[in-house]
Amino acid sequence: MNAPSNRYVLSGILNIDKPLGLTSHDVVVKVRQLAKQRKVGHAGTLDPLATGVLLVCLGRATRVTEYLMNSPKTYLATVHLGISTTTHDKEGEIVNRCPVDVTQAQIETALQTFMGHIRQIPPMHSAIKIKGKKLYKLARQGITIERPPREVRIDALQIQGWSSPLLDIKVQCGPGTYIRALARDLGQVLGCGAHLCALRRTQSGQFLAQQATTLAELEQTFAKGTIADLLYPLDVALYRLPAFQLDAAAMHQLIMGQPVHILAADTESPQARAYGPDGQFIALIDHDQKSGNWKPRKVFISSNARSDR
Repeated sequence: MNAPSNRYVLSGILNIDKPLGLTSHDVVVKVRQLAKQRKVGHAGTLDPLATGVLLVCLGRATRVTEYLMNSPKTYLATVHLGISTTTHDKEGEIVNRCPVDVTQAQIETALQTFMGHIRQIPPMHSAIKIKGKKLYKLARQGITIERPPREVRIDALQIQGWSSPLLDIKVQCGPGTYIRALARDLGQVLGCGAHLCALRRTQSGQFLAQQATTLAELEQTFAKGTIADLLYPLDVALYRLPAFQLDAAAMHQLIMGQPVHILAADTESPQARAYGPDGQFIALIDHDQKSGNWKPRKVFISSNARSDR
């Protein structure tokens, strides 16, 4: 594939291995510069302290970021017991030190209290908005406000290593889980305090860190004009939804914004993927239980697309 020009907009998902020290926005800026296009965004923030899977969407793929963000995540985290900080990670100021006198068995018991659906108070140093203001901006001003707890889901917690005061854990969780808050809360349960000192996202949905591309590799790929080899199609973000293949007439109806009736469709699912007769991804569709039809929610090809492509 040739390097992108002003007339060609790249569209797809990049699995990037975010390096230590950069914000997620820094990575987006870098991709925008390389791709020479503005329509670029990320799906799921990683703090500068964290590394690993950062999904970056280009072109039309920016319309499916919410589905990527809602996918389950896996992290490898190192928690430092005995020291609490203002940010709940090693970048914050130390606010308390406490002797660490706990066994691995006690840690395993404490970890079990965080399994399943739990309520978690977001850190002040986070991008969540309360009354229109981002928490981290208030925190930088020395302002602390009450944060309502949010329900998150933790599917698995496994000890990977324990050498006091450092604890390595593997966390499998749902979207919106703050690993920094988990470290803070674990320290409270153990009675010694704790903070997060290292974090790596190893999986987001079906995207793995082993398959992620470094920024250096990304630059080389753009220079060679082979970036298409790294782009995942946007419908990968919707892999958990059922898929239906339509005939040319139904495809045209969807593209024009009209509902369609799909025989033998799985009506138990409120959403699905729709593909044309040639297998081309057309749209994300919603099921209307009253009429039994499927309505287009997001259409990804233009109305002048040919059905025999």
